[in-house]
Amino acid sequence: MFRKQDGSFAIGRLIGLVAVVVLIAVIGSSCFTIVPAGHTGVVLAFGKVSEGVLQEGLHFKVPFMHQVMIVDNRIVKLDVSTEAFSKDLQTINTNVAVNYHISKDESSRLYKNIGLGYEDVLITPAVNEVLKAVTAKYTAVELVSSRSEVSVLLDEGLNEKLNSYGIFINELNIINWDFSPEYINAIEAKQVAEQNLIKTRTEQEQALVIANTEAEKRIIAAQAEANEIKLLAEANAESNRILTESLSDLLIKYQTIQSWNGELPKVSSGASPLVDVSELLE
Repeated sequence: MFRKQDGSFAIGRLIGLVAVVVLIAVIGSSCFTIVPAGHTGVVLAFGKVSEGVLQEGLHFKVPFMHQVMIVDNRIVKLDVSTEAFSKDLQTINTNVAVNYHISKDESSRLYKNIGLGYEDVLITPAVNEVLKAVTAKYTAVELVSSRSEVSVLLDEGLNEKLNSYGIFINELNIINWDFSPEYINAIEAKQVAEQNLIKTRTEQEQALVIANTEAEKRIIAAQAEANEIKLLAEANAESNRILTESLSDLLIKYQTIQSWNGELPKVSSGASPLVDVSELLE
């Protein structure tokens, strides 16, 4: 009996020792907290937010008194989808990707005023509001052609609204503009009409160029023909001039006798003959 009591007592002491060790380990672990890289720790003392924040690393805290809330200060991506209206009252469904980060110096104040739900409370509503305000300044066509300009305005508008809370926009990208099917069909019809108009104008310009080319060819040919006629006329005139200058009475008489058949005219008008044969013979 005594030995059994000694054995039970030893087991009880062992269990108590283990319990003490576990309790000490629990209390000891609650005395320390680890802040991951790229984060800050907001310290709550009995629920009250302390002014300073814990930087990344291992830190001591008072058990059951201090609670550490971890705030992510890295660049975080947030996708927002919203519906807005353009200047010409077209419905636009927009997908926007927002990259932002929380300032480490403002982590404590942001947690105190907003908590950890700042995306739902601040960022997403701000994106919707700024996006609707900016798209209302542009027509649907302008939104497509001025995407980079719209992105800059969205970035500036969001930073203006969120910087006071310690939230900073690093980059903003418009992923997509989605228009109503009716508007898309109208745009496609307009583009087809413009392409047809461009094609028609091109064909007209080509036809005009061809017509002008043919006209120029005809003009050149006419000028060449006129020049040829002029040169021929000048050549004939020069030939006639040379022939005229070369004619003499003796030559005329010689040509006459050369063409004479040796017979005198049978009918005479009484006038003297044009050529005196005796003179030529002499």
